[in-house]
Amino acid sequence: MEDELFEQRTDLSKLSSAVEQIKATLAQIIVGQHHTIDLILAGILADGHILIEGVPGVAKTLTAKLIAKAIDARYSRIQFTPDLMPSDVLGTSMFNPKNSAFEFKPGPIFGNIILIDEINRSPAKTQSALFEAMEERQVTIDGQTYKMEEPFIVLATQNPIEQEGTYRLPEAQLDRFIFKVEIKYPTLEEELTIITQQHQQNPIDQLSHISPVLSIQDIVSLRQVVKGLHVEPKLLEFTAKIIHETRNNKSLYLGGSPRASLAIINAAKALAAIKGRDFITPDDIIFIAPPVLRHRIMLTPDKEMEGITPDEIVTQIIQKIEVPR
Repeated sequence: MEDELFEQRTDLSKLSSAVEQIKATLAQIIVGQHHTIDLILAGILADGHILIEGVPGVAKTLTAKLIAKAIDARYSRIQFTPDLMPSDVLGTSMFNPKNSAFEFKPGPIFGNIILIDEINRSPAKTQSALFEAMEERQVTIDGQTYKMEEPFIVLATQNPIEQEGTYRLPEAQLDRFIFKVEIKYPTLEEELTIITQQHQQNPIDQLSHISPVLSIQDIVSLRQVVKGLHVEPKLLEFTAKIIHETRNNKSLYLGGSPRASLAIINAAKALAAIKGRDFITPDDIIFIAPPVLRHRIMLTPDKEMEGITPDEIVTQIIQKIEVPR
């Protein structure tokens, strides 16, 4: 009887089928990284931008590129460098002698899925060019506002180790990413599988066989389905308590904002939908909280010196709060 009610409440069959197809497509090339793929898909369904962090060679760019290829949408890649100007990202007005008027030539930011590689390599002036686009889905140039086509998703990568020639992203910009996804080194077994696959087949040939699974219209409609998922009031309170505790924790200099609370709820909805449920559970919130908060909170200097990580603080906070059941 419960299963019948579950089926009647929200039909997630199309979403589940699409997610399985995308995962199967990515598994042909990407080894492991199951949590990473779940988070990226959840971020897309929750209408969020995603920051992907990891050392060179762990397939950050490849993963983002494959996700983009699995969606039939306009895709742009921007390689951030120290000499990149805002006009190189947004576009510029150019004089057209035929009609003696200036015409706007859109930059690469005008697309559906934008891969920004090494986002922390450009200075503040270029970073600021992304603020309006990422938050308001529009760009204002020469007093004229240009709307971005939906869906508009920024997938950005950065290397946490190399500091030379990089610029720390402003907190205001980091807050615009729904997740900061950390890609770790593969296990020994995964590394062996990677070597074997690359030895047997050219990765470029593998990429050419990737075909789109979802259209732009599919993404928009699936987001509406995710937005309508049920959330118990006690889970809203659980989320609010987590964020409130980040603002009163002695180990933190900066806590989460209300945007973080909304990000946890929206991302938890998307994660639940990916797992075939039309309701969220406390486990969804516990799983989602670290990637939502790790780039939004700031440790006090003494905790940074001790080598404490933001994830450890988030885990400690959650452990102190009674989990609703």
